[in-house]
Amino acid sequence: MYDIVYSIKSRFELTFTEERMKNHMLSQYLLKDLTIKDKIIQNRLVLAPMAGLGHIALRQLISEFGGFGLLFTGMCSAKAVPLENPDVSLVFNWRKEELEYLVCQIFGSDSEGMAKAAVRIEKEGFFGVDLNFGCSVAAICKKGCGAALLKDPDLSSEIVRAVRKSVSIPLFVKFRMGWDNNPQSSVDMAKRFEDAGADALTFHPRVAPDRRNRPPQWDVIKLVRQAVEIPVFGNGNLFLAEDGAKMVEQTSCQGLSIGRMAVAKPWLFAQWTQDFSPREDIFYTTAMRMTQILLDHYTDHFSVKLFKKFSPYFCANFKFGHHILKKLNRAQTMDDIRNNLDSIFESNPETLLRPNLNLFL
Repeated sequence: MYDIVYSIKSRFELTFTEERMKNHMLSQYLLKDLTIKDKIIQNRLVLAPMAGLGHIALRQLISEFGGFGLLFTGMCSAKAVPLENPDVSLVFNWRKEELEYLVCQIFGSDSEGMAKAAVRIEKEGFFGVDLNFGCSVAAICKKGCGAALLKDPDLSSEIVRAVRKSVSIPLFVKFRMGWDNNPQSSVDMAKRFEDAGADALTFHPRVAPDRRNRPPQWDVIKLVRQAVEIPVFGNGNLFLAEDGAKMVEQTSCQGLSIGRMAVAKPWLFAQWTQDFSPREDIFYTTAMRMTQILLDHYTDHFSVKLFKKFSPYFCANFKFGHHILKKLNRAQTMDDIRNNLDSIFESNPETLLRPNLNLFL
């Protein structure tokens, strides 16, 4: 009996040790310098651009934990950017201290407009500019923007080329597989973007119509990575450090781009690269901190609206997340949200190892 118990304990300790070693190896890889055009980042783990989620408050919250290489804004309209006032804009705004590691993402459907927006972005002092060729939301695609541009390789290449001629800062392109399940089209587009002057690619290996109904095809990231000389950041279903390690191992991508999970756990970057160990009250304290940061930047009404966008991802961490989300969504003011958080965490809700994807919108 003792031998059996000892054997089980030994296997557990070995598994735990192996997991720690995997995390350590991932951290070592992510903390290697990476050159993007003429700039060097010392951390290959970056925040993915997310519309409605990658706002100034979330970025500040992530910054307070640290552990990232670059942060990306939510997508900004190329038509609006040249005339936007950061003091009043709800999207095109930032903290001065984050500009050195902040990339501004823009969407549009014409090369001239995208170039003009990029010029404004460079003048403001951003680390780089990112072109959105990945958003598959109907409202964006109907305007010929986002993933819709992948239907017109010549136009999308022309946009990259025009932006490249207009600015000297690093130029990123975020794109999906396209509209058909054809890996070769992704390879061809990656080559086109590189030839047109892109300095780095962020690739999400799902076809545009298939929002998130099926798992991302990581094997296509490898094909894209092998097709170009510029850095490729892999994106899609990175929830745990072991997922990051697997993606790097399977695809040889030069960096990892974290989207929804960064909203669910803003401390993830610090956890993967700085051996940050969250305390038991991390969920409560982080949600409460988010309420304060939102109010520092927005009105109470708009802060509540943004917190409710944050809430589904936050609630995906819990076993009974749907019930927690319902309670948070009943709030009308930020004081209501804080009172609800106090009530929710009195009972110490049970958490999940992997998020409930039904809450990942």
